[in-house]
Amino acid sequence: MLKLLVASSKGGCGKSTIASNLAAYFALKGKATVLADADRQGSSRNWCEKRAALDSAVLPLDATRKGWQKHVPDDADCLIIDSGAGIRASEVAEFLDDVNTLVVPVLPSVVDLEATAPFLAELAALPRIRKHKVAVGLVANRTKPWTQLTQQASERIGAFPFPLVAQLRDTQAYSLMNGLGKSIFDYHSEAVRSHQEDWQKLLRWLKKHGD
Repeated sequence: MLKLLVASSKGGCGKSTIASNLAAYFALKGKATVLADADRQGSSRNWCEKRAALDSAVLPLDATRKGWQKHVPDDADCLIIDSGAGIRASEVAEFLDDVNTLVVPVLPSVVDLEATAPFLAELAALPRIRKHKVAVGLVANRTKPWTQLTQQASERIGAFPFPLVAQLRDTQAYSLMNGLGKSIFDYHSEAVRSHQEDWQKLLRWLKKHGD
């Protein structure tokens, strides 16, 4: 069973967007998917509610409440946890017994990368991560590959203690689809397919580490 936490110490990095798009991907594949929202803003739960009428609906859980794990159905195939905004490494540790993978979104700017570096160092010191019980992958979000800024950011990310497992290009499509309870995987136009390809490395990484 895939048990995934999406977390970052930086707000506005696209954490909920990544969590909801992954939830939609697995639901569209016929997997019984649960999206546990630990963010008090409830963005992921709102997204699930908008998607409720679809065949590929995703079950929302309020992970801000104690004992939320008891409400994960026994027949669930995928559990995705959207962490609270600005989470600290010590708070991440509270979720690590419930997951086998951790995805950390990072934005390709010097300011964001410098702010994220201490968080990643603290993650690397957590016992379950240090002992390789939980795999950690970085996702560069809202990238513009043709710019020098993104290219420099990729070099900086290479110095971090965890691998860069995907680069998602910047597009307004994510915001538009999110408002409808949809995802990049619900559409099949040529323009959308090019962005779907951005996710393939992440999906392969999750398949490798998600059992």
